[in-house]
Amino acid sequence: MSSPFAEEDGPQPPKVLKAPMEITATLRQLEQNHDPLVISFHERNQRFQSYLIEVDLDKGRLIFDELVPNDGERFLKSAEPFSVESSRDGVRVAWQCNESAQISEHKGLRCYFCALPTEVHYHQRRSAFRAVLKLSELVAITLKGEKLATPLSGQLLDISATGCKLRIAGDVSQILKPGLVYEEMIAQLPFGAMTAPVELRHAHYNDKLDITMLGVRFYRMSGLVQRQVERFVYQLQREAKRLESDTFL
Repeated sequence: MSSPFAEEDGPQPPKVLKAPMEITATLRQLEQNHDPLVISFHERNQRFQSYLIEVDLDKGRLIFDELVPNDGERFLKSAEPFSVESSRDGVRVAWQCNESAQISEHKGLRCYFCALPTEVHYHQRRSAFRAVLKLSELVAITLKGEKLATPLSGQLLDISATGCKLRIAGDVSQILKPGLVYEEMIAQLPFGAMTAPVELRHAHYNDKLDITMLGVRFYRMSGLVQRQVERFVYQLQREAKRLESDTFL
């Protein structure tokens, strides 16, 4: 079965996913890429953040990380229904949790068990293709800026015409501030180094893997950088389509 994330050629009308395998594949993308979730309880203004720890089709359940701020847990204890929304590669993914959540622990950490949703709203809104790099071919990056005491080194995980996702070893989430522009992100692309300013959109530390995941947007790109990004994305897109064709031969 092809993933709904495979087609990134342009904006598409909203879809409602109902097949359990399709729902599971979509939510596992959020889990594996550590995409932040926005949790909102019905008739309440405050919003909370969480992450998917596990998507289990066999048991028909989801495991959510502890809410931030954690005072939202009192609404879970009251069995209040809530909505979940996230974004993956320019796609809005949203669903409802109308059954009560079970507060528990997973691998020694606070978590919540919820039923796997029967419907997931899926709306592709980005017109830019986002290319994911193979784990064996990740691109080395260095992040520099006036607001950083020392440069940070990591890897480029995916890239589009508008931004990219980065991985840095250790916990650097406390020294990076969402909304700030970092003057130099240097990426060692196959055809040469690319240097571009980037705006940090979010930073999340995963203590289980001891890595920090960053989402950044290119900031005031020069014509040269734009051409470098487009060339690299095109190469990755062409390779992905070639591999997809080989799979069905």
